Amino acid sequence: MPAKDFYHDAVKAALVKDSWKITHDPLSLRWGSKDLFVDPGAEKLLAAEKEGRKIAVEVKSFLGRSEVDDLENALGQYVLYSKILDRTEPEREIYLAVRELVFIDVFEQPIGKILIDDGVVKLLVFDDAEEEIVRWIP
Repeated sequence: MPAKDFYHDAVKAALVKDSWKITHDPLSLRWGSKDLFVDPGAEKLLAAEKEGRKIAVEVKSFLGRSEVDDLENALGQYVLYSKILDRTEPEREIYLAVRELVFIDVFEQPIGKILIDDGVVKLLVFDDAEEEIVRWIP
């Protein structure tokens, strides 16, 4: 079982506060015989539903030594999970959950903006202190 991300509980609380029903904690994804939780630093995926809409949320703290390393690791997991969900649960959208400060420091900068502009990543931006969703970036 993978370790919870530092902000896992804050994102879960924010989703519940926004009227989402948590359906899986964690959402288990397998492809063939491979376990996606090989990396001991891997975080859990949350799954939620609201008004017929299904999402999976990958929570990332960005608390490492380098925001670029954190981005590369987060993006790798996000893309892998996204591709597997496309084949196993195509009705479920995946979002990368990041704190508002990370959104400003990484995703409002050219290195992160290109990922949003090109539709590579969808974001759920949250306030960790208030445990609230600040914005969705489709």
